[in-house]
Amino acid sequence: MAEQPLQGKVALVAGATRGAGRQIAVQLGAAGATVYATGRSTRGKRSEMDRPETIEETADLVTAAGGQGIGVAVDHLAPEQVDALVRRIDREQGRLDVLVNDVWGGDPLATWHKPVWEQSLEKGFRLLRLAVDTHIVTAHYAMPLLIRQPGGLVIEMGDGTTAYNEKNYRLSVFYDLAKSSVNRLAFAWSQELAPHGGTAVALTPGWLRSEMMLDGFGVTEENWRDATAKEPHFAISESPAYVGRAVAALAGDAGKARWNGKSVSSGELAQVYGFTDLDGSRPDAWRYLVEVQDPGKPADVTGYR
Repeated sequence: MAEQPLQGKVALVAGATRGAGRQIAVQLGAAGATVYATGRSTRGKRSEMDRPETIEETADLVTAAGGQGIGVAVDHLAPEQVDALVRRIDREQGRLDVLVNDVWGGDPLATWHKPVWEQSLEKGFRLLRLAVDTHIVTAHYAMPLLIRQPGGLVIEMGDGTTAYNEKNYRLSVFYDLAKSSVNRLAFAWSQELAPHGGTAVALTPGWLRSEMMLDGFGVTEENWRDATAKEPHFAISESPAYVGRAVAALAGDAGKARWNGKSVSSGELAQVYGFTDLDGSRPDAWRYLVEVQDPGKPADVTGYR
C-alpha cells in the first residue's frame, strides 16, 4: 500500500460532490484520512445544479482510494444542518484536523460581461450567499473542533490568487466579489487560528477540468486535449486531482504554518512539494495566464507544464 501520511487524521470537505471538492476528498483519502464529504446532490435528490454527480459517489471514491469516505447531505446555508454535522464528527471521531471550504454552486447564477445594472440582483445575491455565507457558517461551527489540538488546517478554495484578483476584474461584479471574499476569509481565519496553532490558506486551482468544464467542451478526461482545437489555451488545464494533491501535501506538512494567511495556487505548491497531475506534468496555470494568455500571445505551454 502507498504511504499514508494522513492516517488517523480527520477531514471535512464542504462542497465535495464534484469538481475540485470531490478530488480533494479523494486525495485526502489516498493519503489515509477519514473524510466527511458534504454536498446537496444525493442519489435521491439533485440540487439546483441539476448534475448527475452525488455525494455518495464521492464517499465511495474516497474509500476506494484508501481512506474512509463518509458522505453527508448538508446544505451549508442551513446553520442547524452544519451544527449537526460537526456534532456528528465530534461524536464519531473526537477531532477535526482539516477543513476545506469548497462550497460554490454559483455557476448557474453567474452572468458574464454585463454591468451590475443589467444583472439580476436575485441571482447575484444568491451566488454570494452560496459562495461566501456558506463558508462563514461552516467555519463558525467547525473551527471550535479544529482548534482542540494544534496543527489544524483550514483551506479556502477559490478562483484566482489574491495578487491576480486584485489586478484583474473577474468579468462579473458578483463573481469578482465572491472570489475576492473567500481569499480574504482565509486571511481572516489565519489571524484567528494562529493563537491556537492553526493554519489557514487560500488555494486556487488553475483551469480546472471539472465535470462541467469537460461537458462544456464535449470531451472527457481521456480525450480532453481534443478541446484545444476550439480553445488552444486549454492546453494548460489541469485535472481536479492536481489541486487535491496540493491539499493533501499541505495537510501532511508538519511545517504548514509557514503558509498561514497566504494565497497560493496548485501550480505553485507543486513546485514546492513535488507532486504532479495525473499525467505526470506540473501545470502552472496562473503564471501562464499572466505571461501568455492575458497578453494575447499564441498558446504555448512550453515551460509551464
